[in-house]
Amino acid sequence: MYNHLLSYIVFVPLITALLLLFVPGHYQRLFKMAAITATAFQVLLAIFIYQRFSDMEEAAARTEQADFFFQLEEKTDWIDLNLSTFGHLSIDYHVGVDGLSITMVILSALVLLIGAISSWQILIHVKGYVVLYLLLCTSVVGCFVALDFFLFYLFFEFMLLPMYFLIGMWGGPRKEYAAIKFFLYTLVGSIFILIVMIGLYASVIDPVETGIHAGIISNGADVTVEQIVQVQQAIAANAIPGHQIVRTFSIISMLEPANYIPDSLLAVTSQSTIFGYPVRLLAFLALFIGFAIKLPAVPLHTWLPDAHVEAPTPVSVVLAGILLKVGGYGMIRTAYSIFPEGAIYYAWWIGLLGVIAILYGAMNALAMRDLKKLIAYSSISHMGFVLLGLASLTSEGVSGSLFQMFSHGIISSMLFLLAGVVYDRTHDRMIENYGGLASKMPYFTAMVTIAFFASLGLPGFSGFIAEILVFLGSFNSATINHLLPRWMAILATGGLVLGAAYYLWTLQRMFFGPYYVKKAAWNVALKDLTFMEYTMLVPLAVATLAFGIFPSLYLDMVNTSVSGFVHFVSTVGEDNLKLILTK
Repeated sequence: MYNHLLSYIVFVPLITALLLLFVPGHYQRLFKMAAITATAFQVLLAIFIYQRFSDMEEAAARTEQADFFFQLEEKTDWIDLNLSTFGHLSIDYHVGVDGLSITMVILSALVLLIGAISSWQILIHVKGYVVLYLLLCTSVVGCFVALDFFLFYLFFEFMLLPMYFLIGMWGGPRKEYAAIKFFLYTLVGSIFILIVMIGLYASVIDPVETGIHAGIISNGADVTVEQIVQVQQAIAANAIPGHQIVRTFSIISMLEPANYIPDSLLAVTSQSTIFGYPVRLLAFLALFIGFAIKLPAVPLHTWLPDAHVEAPTPVSVVLAGILLKVGGYGMIRTAYSIFPEGAIYYAWWIGLLGVIAILYGAMNALAMRDLKKLIAYSSISHMGFVLLGLASLTSEGVSGSLFQMFSHGIISSMLFLLAGVVYDRTHDRMIENYGGLASKMPYFTAMVTIAFFASLGLPGFSGFIAEILVFLGSFNSATINHLLPRWMAILATGGLVLGAAYYLWTLQRMFFGPYYVKKAAWNVALKDLTFMEYTMLVPLAVATLAFGIFPSLYLDMVNTSVSGFVHFVSTVGEDNLKLILTK
């Protein structure tokens, strides 16, 4: 079982969805139970994966490891085409996890289960909803474990279809507009990613398969480092004929500059340019834009408030809790890792975008009258911390960036569930239409207070640790690597002040003071939390407190990989940048 844990956690929802296609549509309860069971099984598998990862990480710490150390790997030949003089096309089913992805897998399993429980409220077209939701479960987790760029892109694109229909069919009054806007924005970003992926395919070889076709390696199972180096040297000398070269989409192969064909478009040594601008820097920029749309980063963010407002509560939970993180993770796994010189070259601008997002999102949240829009703009602000931490390229900053994605996934899921509690009872989200709800719904108010304080970064909650690490990393960047000026970190602290302002104002306006609701009929509808709502909210509240008080629960999982990542990007990025900019 342990040999295929990652395949199980990816494909169990897909298999469940395929089986449900043969069940008559009127068994609504069965469909909902199937979604909860499949996602609960994902949580169970995530626990097994975490346990195996912890055991292997401890063993890895005692040995000399490379900057990227993947565990629980599964690799199988998938597509192999002979392209004559252009060589061979090789696409593998290749999955694995490291410290950069394991936390995202765990977060995904938790949030997807919460979303499945929240989906119990869906009453129309239940069969279609559940099937689409399970497809989304497979594609989201698949993105976080894929180590082949083609496989990653397949999962990334596959998220579009279920999200489009989940918003467009089960959303609010302007659901069609929101769904189309989400689809078009994400599709444009996908095109940028696709262009770079094609360029990488034309430039990168699989050293093992190429060695086998060239007769340098006799057995792929017993390959040695010396044999791989021999293949790379032969490629560098153009000693291997074109028809024997095996091109690959392997992300791991793309990390090694020696695996690039010397005269190819994206080889560091080729110094290729377009209109006088280095192609590798343009490729980084294209990948960054593609994933920045998904994050989303200002000014590519305008699809998010519309999507959140119109999406049903379970979809908002998954969208904020996980899908935004695919953008941040994609940047780390592809743009930063494959083109590290771009991370250094554009660091100042990425840091500036992060600061702008922090302040702009917070100021918009402060002006919002719709509770869901306020939370949506707060998400844009919090994703700005992800960019700022990544731009610093310090261990503290990158750890904080990853922690922010994980923490925000928990907190934003809780926030949108709480917004859904009010909306489900009154079908109204306007802040000004409520007052003094604490007297009517004390336990609901307590949960809202926890979520608001966690999101604004109060000490004791996970959001505080994440933001402190980002501030430390971005502030120290001026001393460590000279990438970011200190004024960026100082200016970004304004986001904390604004965050406290809009959350405390909302808390005061809606929950304290004299009791008030706009319509008398709401007095009957506004009841405190139900058992099912407690089932969803309590684990999230406990999680944000646990990771805030004991941050080592998270940081111990990522420390080794973060150190390797920062070292790789800094050293290889600087070397590549010197080659690219020196003609």
